[in-house]
Amino acid sequence: MGVRGLQGFVGSSCPHICTVVNFKDLAEQHRSRHPGGTPTIVVDAMCCLRYWYTPDSWICGGQWREYFSALREFVKTFTAVGIKLIFFFDGMVEQNKRDEWVKRRLKNNREIARIFHYIKSNKEQPGRNMFFIPSGLAVFTRFALKTLGQETRCSLQEADYEVASYGLQNDCLGILGEDTDYLIYDTCPYFSISELCLDSLDTVMLCREKLCQSLGLGLSDLPLLACLLGNDVIPEGMFESFRYKCLSSYTSVRENFDKKGNIILAVADHIAKVRRLHQGEKKLEEILPLGTNKALFYKGVASYLLPGQRSPWFFQKPEGVITLDKPVVSMISGPESHWEVPMCTDPESKQEVPMCTDPESGRDVPVCTDPESGRDVPMYTDPESRQDVPVCTDPESGQDVPVCTDPESGQDVPVCTDPESGRDVPVCTDPESGRDVPVCTDPESGRDVPVCTDPASGRDVPMCTDPESGQDVPMCTDPESGRDVPVCTDPESGQEISLSSDPEFKQEVPMCMRSESKQKLPVGTNPEFNPEAPMFTNPEIKQEDTINTGPEMKQQVTMVSDPEILQVARAHHVQAESYLVYNILSSGEVECSNSLEDELDQALPSQAFVYRPVRQRVYSLLLGGGGGDTSACPTVKEWFVYSGNPLRHPDLVRPLQMNIPGGTPSLKLLWLSQEPGVQARRLDTLLACFDLSSSREELQAVGSPFEALCCLLIYLFVQVDTLCLEDLHAFIAQALCLQGKPTVQLVDLELDHVDPRAVQLGSLLVRGLTTLVLVNSACGFPWKTADFMPWNLFDGKLFHQKYLQSEKGCTVEVLVEQNRSRLTKFQALKSAVCRACVKENRPISSRRHWRPHHSGGSRCGR
Repeated sequence: MGVRGLQGFVGSSCPHICTVVNFKDLAEQHRSRHPGGTPTIVVDAMCCLRYWYTPDSWICGGQWREYFSALREFVKTFTAVGIKLIFFFDGMVEQNKRDEWVKRRLKNNREIARIFHYIKSNKEQPGRNMFFIPSGLAVFTRFALKTLGQETRCSLQEADYEVASYGLQNDCLGILGEDTDYLIYDTCPYFSISELCLDSLDTVMLCREKLCQSLGLGLSDLPLLACLLGNDVIPEGMFESFRYKCLSSYTSVRENFDKKGNIILAVADHIAKVRRLHQGEKKLEEILPLGTNKALFYKGVASYLLPGQRSPWFFQKPEGVITLDKPVVSMISGPESHWEVPMCTDPESKQEVPMCTDPESGRDVPVCTDPESGRDVPMYTDPESRQDVPVCTDPESGQDVPVCTDPESGQDVPVCTDPESGRDVPVCTDPESGRDVPVCTDPESGRDVPVCTDPASGRDVPMCTDPESGQDVPMCTDPESGRDVPVCTDPESGQEISLSSDPEFKQEVPMCMRSESKQKLPVGTNPEFNPEAPMFTNPEIKQEDTINTGPEMKQQVTMVSDPEILQVARAHHVQAESYLVYNILSSGEVECSNSLEDELDQALPSQAFVYRPVRQRVYSLLLGGGGGDTSACPTVKEWFVYSGNPLRHPDLVRPLQMNIPGGTPSLKLLWLSQEPGVQARRLDTLLACFDLSSSREELQAVGSPFEALCCLLIYLFVQVDTLCLEDLHAFIAQALCLQGKPTVQLVDLELDHVDPRAVQLGSLLVRGLTTLVLVNSACGFPWKTADFMPWNLFDGKLFHQKYLQSEKGCTVEVLVEQNRSRLTKFQALKSAVCRACVKENRPISSRRHWRPHHSGGSRCGR
């Protein structure tokens, strides 16, 4: 994560950047500077998951009770010293970071393969050096923190940008995380989670100002450095040759630094040198091997710019040039030609600028370098602005006229002063009248087109020649196509209306805008016309919600048109109350990271396939517009990790028809209605997502808190025909025994050995619980979220113990630890699941019918 090589560089080559600080002391200092304010730390939760997961066991599906206790202790420690915590989670993967996401997932696949190889060879959990976070940890951490009363947010883009923005805009005490990107953002201080000692509240602060001093850079140079070194947006190999070029010309190589450290120093040194040159940022752009990666490069730099910030590395023409007074002449050698060039000193900037001799007057006049052609052009002083501007000689009059550089052609073109705005605008000669007329550049063709002044707005508008009349007519930009189209004035309203070519009559006809769909319709067309289009413009989405990276920024396009539904989904998403629902509605693209699955075990399918039918019905519910018709539903892009998936492209997944008694309700009914009976409709819809409408009676008989678990078990056993009665016993027994066990007892639990199949089953069940979060939020929350949180239903080691006991043939009495009330409940839950499965033509049988019966002797333990 973050900038390639920067973490190691800071740790080994620049340790003075790291300072040990104490959060309690910092909080007291913050209160003294901001009386009445609360010191606040913004927490990048995704960076902290490994730190928070302290249980020794991680292989069996997660020690969720222990984990919840660790989170509670973490929050309690900061609250005790008056520090407020705000937690941010990644809400979606940005497209420009998808390649990096895929790269990490494929790497995780290799790590998981090694884990299962170790388990099969040693029948035990690998060491912490092979640690892999339990499935669903990020999803359930959100809900755990909300349960603990903490402010928890889910991002609408990459979380690190929102973390940095929040920290800057709210004058926070700092950011707690583990990502070198926080050294690049110009925001509040950055603290390391990996160095945090919770007992003393000591940690390490990484100072970006000291980093700049070590590298000889300014804060605004750090985004450029990050992109040249490589980060999550810019592939590391893109500028590899450039970095080695910098290293080969670097004269201050330090022997005590490793190669990567010297490369960072060399690139920083190169940036510093270029910055000292006039328009150095443009020269850097010219020597970088950008090619087709130019847009990506600038996007990478822009991704570090927080609201209100600008980068000096985005080339912009200077607003003014130097005015000389009483020049002091000196001589320097030009770096390119090695000629001696006369120089004069600008009294305001104290900088030296070159001069040339005016052939007309014989006087020396200052010159400036044309950034496009690299040639020197003379300047004269504008009497209005008192600034020097470049000039050229008019061939007809022989007089000097001011010029500007055409950004498209790179050529100098004459300008005239607009009397309204006082600004210089380019001109061209009208071949008919011989007069100079102002022009603007057509962005499509790159050619100059004449303009006229709109008397109403006072703005310049482009003109085109009507081929029929030969007269110039004004144009406007079509917001849909981005092209200029001719306009005419409506005699009734006085408003200008765009014209479109009628293909039948080959004439221009006026157009109107249909406000609902933002589509252009010919005047006279029925505005109720509803074109078939799966995607609509969402008027609720504002540009502030995403990074503004300049001209590439476009209004967000969503999969549904109802702004009220989108607003509700967005609110639940940001407040970390739902899972994937807003992603489906807004972009139609979802992802799921790796699970602990054995790619060599073909008997158990991947969770990506097991729960796909559920997701498909959710897609139908969310994108179908009510009524259950899936024919017009768009496909959803799924980036789900499973064996054999190279992740080169997303899986395009079609929605599945839902069978709901009374028909598919609308999202407005499910999400917004308070009418009697709506809660029953919500439950009907949830069961239909699992295709278990026929099991409603059995599930209602079970009741809370095991209704959700039984629903999931019924679905699993119907979908996966290799699951057996022993598996069902283990799942139910561990859920019942978990209710009466204190956390300390779960910590002390020891296993005879680790079974690879049980590892995968534990992961499969937890992924089912995350699927329940999706379905429950999509259906309007018919069930209490607490009923399917893993700390209330599942413990990895306890399940593993019950699985091993069940495989040995232990009796049910042993599985429920000789507890009569648990035994009664066990039989009720088992009966409900088995009856429901029989209804679906899936009887659950034992895998050990050929084995001798065990009555629960010493082999099982008590």
